[in-house]
Amino acid sequence: MKRSIILYKNYFEEFYWTQEEKIRMKIDFVLNIIRDLDQIPEQYFKHLKNTDGLYEARIKLGSNIFRIICFFDKGNLVVLLNGFQKKSQKTPKKEIELAERLKKEYYEEQS
Repeated sequence: MKRSIILYKNYFEEFYWTQEEKIRMKIDFVLNIIRDLDQIPEQYFKHLKNTDGLYEARIKLGSNIFRIICFFDKGNLVVLLNGFQKKSQKTPKKEIELAERLKKEYYEEQS
C-alpha cells in the first residue's frame, strides 16, 4: 500500500451509497489503484487546474462519468471530500468550491 485513504465528513460516503452496485465496484477499483500504485495513470487521477492542491479521482462506467475530489495530507494520505456525477466537460464550479471549503475546514480541525 503506497497511500492511505480517509473520508472527511460524510459527503463522499453519501454519494457512494446512492450509487448502483456496479458503480460502487468501479469506484472501489479506482480507489485501490490510487492506494496501491506508485504512478497513478492520469485516466484515474488528475490534478484540478487552478486549485490549491485538489485532485479528482476519475471513474467512468459506460457513458457515465463520476468524479471524487480529494487532496493529499502528510505526503501519502489521500483525503476524500465529495463525489458527483459529471454531466459536462468542465468540473462544476460549485463542486470545486465545496471541496475547497471542506479542505479548509479539515486543516482548521487539524490545528
